[in-house]
Amino acid sequence: MEFDFKSYHLRGIHADTEEEKRSINQELKDLYDSLTVDEKRIFNLELQKFLALETSRLGSDYEAIKNQIPKT
Repeated sequence: MEFDFKSYHLRGIHADTEEEKRSINQELKDLYDSLTVDEKRIFNLELQKFLALETSRLGSDYEAIKNQIPKT
């Protein structure tokens, strides 16, 4: 089983209103609530992996941008 956290993440980023963001979050919560205990375990592991990868990617992007800014 593989969950598409990136699609929820991108939809949340591009949401036009707080209400739309809350709706997306509720959709994800409803999905989680519908899972079996074993599926929830997999969901949580995949979510941790996704968050770790995104955090790492953001750090790499930040460092790349920071290193391109001239020091004055």
